[in-house]
Amino acid sequence: MKILMVSWEYPPVVVGGLGRHVHHLATELVRAGHEVVVLSRRPTGTDASTHPTSHHIEDGVLVVAVAEDPAHFVFGEDMLAWTLAMGHAMVRAGIALGKPGLGEGWQPDVVHAHDWLVAHPSITLAEHYDVPLVSTIHATEAGRHSGWISGPVNRQVHSIEWWLANDSDAVIACSASMKDEVARLFDIPDAAVTVIRNGIDIRAWNFRLREPRSTPATLLYVGRLEYEKGIQDAIAALPRIRRSHPGTTLHIAGEGTQFAWLAQLARTHRVARAVSFLGTLGHADLLGALHSADAIVLPSRYEPFGIIALEAAAAGTPLVASTAGGLGEAIVDGQTGLSFEPADVAGLTAAVRNVLDNVDAAQARASAARERLTVDFDWKHVAESTAQVYLSAKRKVRFPLARPNIVERALPERG
Repeated sequence: MKILMVSWEYPPVVVGGLGRHVHHLATELVRAGHEVVVLSRRPTGTDASTHPTSHHIEDGVLVVAVAEDPAHFVFGEDMLAWTLAMGHAMVRAGIALGKPGLGEGWQPDVVHAHDWLVAHPSITLAEHYDVPLVSTIHATEAGRHSGWISGPVNRQVHSIEWWLANDSDAVIACSASMKDEVARLFDIPDAAVTVIRNGIDIRAWNFRLREPRSTPATLLYVGRLEYEKGIQDAIAALPRIRRSHPGTTLHIAGEGTQFAWLAQLARTHRVARAVSFLGTLGHADLLGALHSADAIVLPSRYEPFGIIALEAAAAGTPLVASTAGGLGEAIVDGQTGLSFEPADVAGLTAAVRNVLDNVDAAQARASAARERLTVDFDWKHVAESTAQVYLSAKRKVRFPLARPNIVERALPERG
């Protein structure tokens, strides 16, 4: 098949797990014999004079990275305007693929949209080429804000998600919990949503057995610094953990809007010297951090999937994670890791203490987690399942859509 993927992030422009997901999926589809073009963007803060639209082939994938439009928008301040400008640039680049002399008349058999930020170009290009539109909903605005969509920007984003889901000919969710969330939020039938879990290439993550430690324990968090990631609960648990395991430290890798608040929270809990903010880590540094940690702690309050759980399992790092969303499916409590309820600081504390007190059992769970990856989370399987969705998607007859009914709280209280 000829596949046009549209994503607001793709290496080297990576914001979170979505960029890595799209990259692995695209390259695996190429290995399976499909022809893949990824329509993405140039780095934030650049312009067409310094970073013009580029076309290059990497790992068999034609990557079209569009230049930012001339208008000066800042994502954090002008999110919708920034998104629409990016979408406009993507539409122009996507249409150019079908023009002889530019894209040599290339036309896709399917358009695959990844999240709401590319809804406008994806819907437009699927209509332009008259091909099915498949969308992967990686997260929802309601889920990211504990169900609340009362602010103007929240409502705008939610309405775009609703529009994308309802205009799509097939929808993919990364976990069963996300399938339920998407179907309920956007009023689409369960049968229209297919669950395809994220995958991992274990060859890139060397497995390392834990060795007995004579120094204080090290805990690791990896991910965006946002409220829904629950890092505040790990910081709150740290003083309790240090009372039973003196000297334990928490390393936090990632960037996000809540950095200042989390740093202040560490001072409030009097563990500022025991908490280190590492920023974004490259692959080699991340692997080193995973190998050095006694456990990775993923305390999300909302998590569609949590690909870092797979990466930690591949590296052999004992897993301690909440049961939020996809994490509850990625980890089998007591077998491949230890789980606790979201926002349960006492449960988080108890799980970490269990790992630190029972090193052999933690190692056995880590080995079981690695073994499970080769069965349930192989990228070849993910690509095959995605291709089946492409093949079964048929471009439906479009009817005018009414306004979505947006309630202030779109999801029930959790747990």
